[in-house]
Amino acid sequence: MLKEFEGRVRLVVKDFPLPSHALARPAHEAARCAGVQGRHWEYRERLFAEQPRFERDALVRYASDLGLDARRFARCLDGREQAAAVEADVRQARELGVSATPTFIIGDEVLQGAHPVEAFRDAVTAALRRR
Repeated sequence: MLKEFEGRVRLVVKDFPLPSHALARPAHEAARCAGVQGRHWEYRERLFAEQPRFERDALVRYASDLGLDARRFARCLDGREQAAAVEADVRQARELGVSATPTFIIGDEVLQGAHPVEAFRDAVTAALRRR
């Protein structure tokens, strides 16, 4: 989709750890700590593969496995250096009425849950027409 609409749309990903998953917030913070070292997306992919194993030692091990500086990563995680950034995303999501994941906001349209690619294409096309 990004290639199809290249130059006309952008993908913005926000953190929205669900409160029903006690280890979701540390996992989101961990992904941001990985991002500090330039490996956010690789780390997120690892989290998806490993869920729900998000205990602290596992989070540090994933970082190490990806070649990150494990001590630096652990300091970031343990010091909750990315907590405010995650919380800012959560606040913004709540203000927009987001209550579940995944939620996609395309222009004025909200798509919650899994949808076929055609639904996204239609929503993007409609949003671009309204511009």
